[in-house]
Amino acid sequence: MKILVVERIKKLMRTENLTQTALAEKIGVKQNTVSAWVLGKNEPSIASLWALADYFQTDIDFIVGRKNY
Repeated sequence: MKILVVERIKKLMRTENLTQTALAEKIGVKQNTVSAWVLGKNEPSIASLWALADYFQTDIDFIVGRKNY
């Protein structure tokens, strides 16, 4: 599942043309946190998943790979 989360976050960032820094600012985390996600070193916490889902106007199920659109 970790790889799918990484790919979904990257895809959402590309769609919005966001840098790691910009995404971090928008959802209230540090840039190095986003970097760790996209490098597959860490996975987002549930609070971060909610923030990502809210920002990208999607749901957590899409981000973690339980749904496809």
